[in-house]
Amino acid sequence: MSTTATVVTAVAAFMAGFSGVAVLVRAGFVVGPLAAYGVPRAWWNRLGAVKVAGAGGLLVGYAVPVVGVLAAVGLVLYFTGAVVTVLRARAYGHVPFPLVHTAPAAAVLILA
Repeated sequence: MSTTATVVTAVAAFMAGFSGVAVLVRAGFVVGPLAAYGVPRAWWNRLGAVKVAGAGGLLVGYAVPVVGVLAAVGLVLYFTGAVVTVLRARAYGHVPFPLVHTAPAAAVLILA
């Protein structure tokens, strides 16, 4: 794995993991928008856990590359769904936030 791929993977894992933990601990800057977008509160723990699992999968990908690729695919799909959710809520100014999280996971796939 190249240095670039290693760094991009670490950044993607950090971003997804931080975002997932923020949901799990109910950080206002994350759950406030979720509530505003109409995401059911019952889903929040699962959504946070999926992000944390994706981050872990990216890190496992250092040892088992196929796991890292699958985790990156999962995160790209997750954050694409987040973009769709933001668009459906007509919060167009918030679209960059999930895109910023999608970019490093997509870059992991490109560099894999």
